[in-house]
Amino acid sequence: MTESNRDEFEDYTAIELWLHDLSVDPATRVAGGLMIFIGSLLGLFLGIALISANVGEILSGQLDGSDGVADVNGIVSTALQDGTGGEPAEAVTVSVIDSEGLVIGTDETDSGGRFSVKDIPRRTSTLVVEHPDNWTVEITLVPGDHAQIPVTLTPGEGVVKIDMSGESHLAESVLIGSVIAAMTLLAGLAGMVGGLEAYRGDRFRKTWWLAFFGLWSRGMLFVGPMLILLGMAMINLSRDQFTDYTGD
Repeated sequence: MTESNRDEFEDYTAIELWLHDLSVDPATRVAGGLMIFIGSLLGLFLGIALISANVGEILSGQLDGSDGVADVNGIVSTALQDGTGGEPAEAVTVSVIDSEGLVIGTDETDSGGRFSVKDIPRRTSTLVVEHPDNWTVEITLVPGDHAQIPVTLTPGEGVVKIDMSGESHLAESVLIGSVIAAMTLLAGLAGMVGGLEAYRGDRFRKTWWLAFFGLWSRGMLFVGPMLILLGMAMINLSRDQFTDYTGD
């Protein structure tokens, strides 16, 4: 070490000297690239799992493709009138009737106004919500096409008919799930390429941005992003090792 180098490091603290040693050690860059690669690989596995799974089931939790049935879930609340109401309705009878008028499922709302009628065949049916001194609500629907069905009880006598059989958003949910899965997969691939770039040590900016995109792969929720962030910190520390890096 020359006299000028000794003068340069003379005022460094022990931590600063340790960080300097890490910044010039190629193992730091390689370890950072490995962390980015592993973290992104976890995200890649998540993307593959999302694409392989039934996206509609993941998003709504409704469909059971093995036997063609679905759950009918919803919440019943009282009507808002004169500043009162709008609260969950407990102990309300909820039934599902098939096209032949037979009751194929029933439930009663809990303290939160929620109901769940299990294992209803996926064909056009009628959801009937009855409660004394309130209008009876009849909703035509296809079980599984709606994640939650809101029902409002209005004081009075008679029947309110609602047709929801043509309002399914299941296709949109599947599309959204497919896009999220594809983006997760691409983010994982981008991060893995970033890890390889860090190993090569050629292009710092490219490595940094690829690793940043890899963060969005969300492998094992926080484990993958945490590994990528640690890897990015090590890459930033060893940035002078990249052949294209020039300090500001």
